[in-house]
Amino acid sequence: MPILIMLGFGIVDYGYCIYLANVFQGAAQAGARAAIPNSGVNSSVTAAVSAMLSPSGISSSKYTVTTSPSSISGSAAGTSITVTVSTTWGTAGTNILSTTFGGISSGKQIQGVATMQREQ
Repeated sequence: MPILIMLGFGIVDYGYCIYLANVFQGAAQAGARAAIPNSGVNSSVTAAVSAMLSPSGISSSKYTVTTSPSSISGSAAGTSITVTVSTTWGTAGTNILSTTFGGISSGKQIQGVATMQREQ
């Protein structure tokens, strides 16, 4: 019975980790899409990312959003803009299964990255 319980908790933990990775990738893509119009600014990126993560119950205090270049306003057409949304498992994860029993380390990085070119 203890093995089945550990297996069940492991499935929940790893499944949620995969879910978070997919949600963060979608949020990064939405942020990159908000960044590429000529009117795109950093605040529109963070708003788009927040709009994607809030319905999943992930508050803005649990992740960081970075853009490259760091300030996207005034970027020339054709400039590649990269949006990265990241967190650690210890911040956003469930940690149901201890790492002693094969659970995910709280320092595991979960991130989504998207790159798009600035529109003309």
